[in-house]
Amino acid sequence: MWGTTMFDIKRIRQEPELIKQNLARRKNPELPKMVDEVLKKDEQWRAGTKKLEELRNVRNTVSRELAASKGKDKEKIAQMKKVNDDITRAQAKVDMLFSQRRLLLMRIPNLIHDSVPYGADENDNIEVRRWGTVPKRDFEAKNHLEVLKELNLIDEERAAKTAGASFVYLKDDLVLLDRALQHFAIDLLRKRGYTLIYPPLMLRRNAYEGVVSLDDFEEVMYKIEGDDTYLIATSEHAIGTMYKDEVVLEKELPLKFVGVSPCFRKEVGSHGKYTKGLFRMHHFNKVEQFIFCLPKDSWKYHEELQKNAEDLYQALGIPYRVVNVCTGDLGPIAAKKYDTEYLGSDNEYRECGSNSNCTDYQARRLNTKYREGVGKPPKEYVHTLNNTAIATSRTMIAVIETYQQKDGSIKIPDVLVTYMNGKKIIKNAT
Repeated sequence: MWGTTMFDIKRIRQEPELIKQNLARRKNPELPKMVDEVLKKDEQWRAGTKKLEELRNVRNTVSRELAASKGKDKEKIAQMKKVNDDITRAQAKVDMLFSQRRLLLMRIPNLIHDSVPYGADENDNIEVRRWGTVPKRDFEAKNHLEVLKELNLIDEERAAKTAGASFVYLKDDLVLLDRALQHFAIDLLRKRGYTLIYPPLMLRRNAYEGVVSLDDFEEVMYKIEGDDTYLIATSEHAIGTMYKDEVVLEKELPLKFVGVSPCFRKEVGSHGKYTKGLFRMHHFNKVEQFIFCLPKDSWKYHEELQKNAEDLYQALGIPYRVVNVCTGDLGPIAAKKYDTEYLGSDNEYRECGSNSNCTDYQARRLNTKYREGVGKPPKEYVHTLNNTAIATSRTMIAVIETYQQKDGSIKIPDVLVTYMNGKKIIKNAT
């Protein structure tokens, strides 16, 4: 299956048509053409490299002949100058072609797993299963923003005044709910053997390029002005870069992490979507799962990560469904992705987490491999996987819309009461 195989320039040379067929499933007609562009640049680079080696051989010959003349042969001196100039130009051209080929290679997305459904956009995602139902109510349900405003727990207007659109001030018990969800998810995952990580909140570009598509730098990330660093969009990215240019011992795998951090996203192009309140913000908190593993085990861990996320939502009593994301909605990094979607008060499902098996795509870009033992040569690239445990902003929406009461209060899910200092109901204090 495509998701378990290696993908590099050698494979493009050997199986260009198979790769083009796989890329064509992503519903982007430009992607198969990129394979031909890569092959063209690769052929030019290989020809340039061959010419460069020939020039170096000529220089070695001229150098020996010039030495034999004790540096007095003016013709050889002129020949040496010319060949050195030719080598300089040839080297510059080879370097340019290598960079062009590398850029093209980095823009080619991961190969899609056989089980990914074929489709154009999110409307073609295939439902895998659903859990839970909306509570029976004798009142008309409100959306989370209406509930929060009535409880005086959110201030969008002042945040827009001081920071801009898609920022909010969280207040009082809503802040506690955010923290309670983080602690709840962290505790569950640590009990399952995941190591807790609070990562750097900024990454250098050469590291960041290993875990995201190049387009994300304009569409998603905030750059630190005057510095080669970017605010992280998720702790997944920072954890994924931890083992950049390293070789991990096979016996140490899998490496399982639960990351917690604030996340910063431009969310360019999100206008017109469901953007009110907490759903789509430039800054929010998230607990993330991340695994480095052996290639043969990644599909097993893909299902484990999904189970962890569903166990969290079931413990919270929040209705949800899982969809297998189709080829046109998959994104460039994943070979396969599940989305978990909560059921809102309007009976619409909306995404609250994504579970991606990235196979060796990120590891190849980051040069993260494994070896069988100390002193043994590197064997293969590891596989990387990530899944949202809880993005607190969207999970808070799910809690609020699921547990709203007739009097406008919010019941706290039983599993969060301890984390809320014993508070069982959020009411308007005024």
